[in-house]
Amino acid sequence: MDIGSAPISRCSIEHQKIYQDWFSFADSDGDGRITGGDAIKFFSMSNLPRQDLKQVWAMADSKRQGFLGFREFITAMQLISLAQTGTTLTSDILSNQDDFEYLHPPAMEGLDVHLAKKKHTPKSEPEQNGTQLQSSPSASWFSSSKSASKVSLNSVTSIVDGLKKLYVQKLKPLEVTYRFNDFISPLLANSDFDAKPMVMLLGQYSTGKTTFIKHLLRTSYPGAHIGPEPTTDRFVVVMNGPDERSIPGNTIAVQADMPFSGLTTFGTAFLSKFECSQMQHPLLEHITFVDTPGVLSGEKQRTQRSYDFTGVTSWFAAKCDLILLLFDPHKLDISDEFKRVIGSLRGHDDKIRVVLNKADQVDTQQLMRVYGALMWSLGKVLNTPEVNRVYIGSFNDKPINEAAAGPIGKALFEKEQEDLLTDLKDIPKKACDRRINEFVKRARAAKIHAYIMSHLKQEMPVMMGKAKAQQRLIDNLEDEFAKVQREQHLPPGDFPSVEHYREVLSGYNIDKFEKLKPKMIQSVDDMLGYDIPDLLKNFRNPYD
Repeated sequence: MDIGSAPISRCSIEHQKIYQDWFSFADSDGDGRITGGDAIKFFSMSNLPRQDLKQVWAMADSKRQGFLGFREFITAMQLISLAQTGTTLTSDILSNQDDFEYLHPPAMEGLDVHLAKKKHTPKSEPEQNGTQLQSSPSASWFSSSKSASKVSLNSVTSIVDGLKKLYVQKLKPLEVTYRFNDFISPLLANSDFDAKPMVMLLGQYSTGKTTFIKHLLRTSYPGAHIGPEPTTDRFVVVMNGPDERSIPGNTIAVQADMPFSGLTTFGTAFLSKFECSQMQHPLLEHITFVDTPGVLSGEKQRTQRSYDFTGVTSWFAAKCDLILLLFDPHKLDISDEFKRVIGSLRGHDDKIRVVLNKADQVDTQQLMRVYGALMWSLGKVLNTPEVNRVYIGSFNDKPINEAAAGPIGKALFEKEQEDLLTDLKDIPKKACDRRINEFVKRARAAKIHAYIMSHLKQEMPVMMGKAKAQQRLIDNLEDEFAKVQREQHLPPGDFPSVEHYREVLSGYNIDKFEKLKPKMIQSVDDMLGYDIPDLLKNFRNPYD
C-alpha cells in the first residue's frame, strides 16, 4: 500500500547529497522547512512556467502542511526535472514512475554560482521524514506562554505551528479558566499537534480487527493475538518505531513526545490494559492504528470492566482521523455496550466507516439479506438521516472463497477493498485539514462550556442555600442548557451530553467557578473569525 509522495528510497545516494546542499541553500532560516517564500525564489531558477510550479508545489506538499521538508523537497525536484523534459505532471505520476532513482537533478540556472558564493557553515541535517525538526521552538510554547507571545503569527513556518501558537495564546486560557479538561477533553500538548493521523478499529470480538491491521501491514506486529475467542483484551496502538517492541501503557502515557498523556485521566486500571506496539514499516510512517478490545454482549461486560470503556473510545475518537466499525455476517446484533460505544462517537460521524468483514463466508443471496439486516441495525443506533458508507469484503490474507462468493462476489469484494484502501491513502493528505477542523470544533466546544459554567455560577445565590441551589441546578440541567442556548443564540446540536455534565458537576462546587469573561470569549471569536483564516491564507499554494 503506497501512501504519500515518492520516498527518499527512490532517489540515489549521490542525488540525495546534491539535494541536501540545495535544500540547505534554499532553507533561508535553517529550520529544516522550505516555506512558500523560499520555494518561489529557489524554484524560479528552473525557468518553468508558473502553472507548472504551482502543480509541483501542490503535488510535493500533498499533506497541505504549508512547507516542504527534505522528503517533499526531493519530490519537488524530481517533478521539476520531469517537467523540464516535457512530461505532463498528473496526480498519479508519482506512483506510475518507476525510474525516479535514475532521474537526473533538474537544471537550475545560476544555482552553481550561488552555491560557490555562499560558503555558509553547514546546517544541521533535517529529519528525513518530511516533518518538523525535534528542536522546533514551538515545543517550548506549551511550558511557557510568554515564549509563545513573543512570536508573531506571521513568523511561524507551518499551519500546525500556527495552531499551536493560537491554542497557547487564545484558547488554552479559556479552557483552564473554566476547567474544560475536567468536563470535555484534557488540555492539548505539543505532541498532540505533531501526532501522525490515527485509524481506530471498533467491533465485537472476532470480527477481524487485528487481522485487518495485519492485512494492511502484510505482516504481524508485536503483541498481536488472533483467535475465535475474545483475544485482544487491551487497547493496542500500532505505530512506527526504530525496532520491534511492546511498550506498557504507563510508560507511553508519560512520554512527552507521544500524544497519549491525556489517557492518564482514566487511571492505572486502564493504563494496565493499554500498550504501544512499535515496528519499522513504511505504512506506519504515515498512519498509526488503534486496535481495541472486542465489544462483548451481556451485563457482565459492563460491570467487570475496571475502567470507563466508552470514555476511552470517545477520547480516541476525538484524536482519530478515521473510525472503522467492523461487523461480520454472523455478528450483526448490536449489544448494549456496543450501542454505548457507538453513542460515544457522537460528533465524529464524518470519520465513521462501516466494514462488513468476512463477507465471503456467505453466498450472494445471504449477503444481500445480511447487508439489509446490518443497515436496519445501524439505523436504530446511528441517529442520522444519511446512510453510512459500508465496505463489503474479506480483509485478510487468505484468497477469497469463490465457492461461496461466486464470480460476482469476488469482483465486488476487490472493488470494495480498493475503495477502502483509497480512503486510507487519503488520510495523510487530509491530516492537516482534519487538524484544523478538530481545532475549530474544540474552540466552539470550549466557548459553549464557558457559557454553561458562567451561567450556572450566575444562578447560584450570593449567601444562603448554596447546596440546595446547586442540587436544583444539576437536577434541572437540561432546562439550564436550553436557557444558555436561547440567551447566546447557539445551535442546540453543539451542546454536550446533559448526563455527562450532571455526573461531573456532582463532584464540584459550582460557586467556585468564574463569571463570564467577555474578553476571553472575544479573543476566541477573533481567533475563529480572523486568525485561522489568515493562517490558512499564509500557507496556501504560494503560486495561487
